[in-house]
Amino acid sequence: MINMSDEDWQKKLSSDQFKVLRQKATEPPFSGKFDDFWKEGVYKCAACGEVLFTSDTKFDAACGWPSFWTAVDDTKIKLVPDYSHGMIRTEVQCGNCGGHLGHVFDDGPKEHGGQRYCINSISLDFEDAKAKAGNESGS
Repeated sequence: MINMSDEDWQKKLSSDQFKVLRQKATEPPFSGKFDDFWKEGVYKCAACGEVLFTSDTKFDAACGWPSFWTAVDDTKIKLVPDYSHGMIRTEVQCGNCGGHLGHVFDDGPKEHGGQRYCINSISLDFEDAKAKAGNESGS
């Protein structure tokens, strides 16, 4: 697991990324670049580059944040009880760097297990599958 000081994270991340990934803020709904984004590829942690989610598990939950029904693998994320703001929720953190990604809820697609990973766009980077395939073939 990556262990960096807040000072080091502030140098690496934008101020908005730092607020969300390290201080557990939330971006405003419908404001993130991946809310209404449907390219094929993988979503990585914006702080450390760990692959977390794939486009084939993304769905439109109409909640204002990118939603996925599962992570790439259970070791890539960490689920932590969150009792802030007078609510009982489950926080989703990057399993590699501990960055705050969002929360998971039990109102996702039933046919995929019923989970909705509600993730801040600013916590993610995207790697386009077609761009990657083109680079691997030497194009």
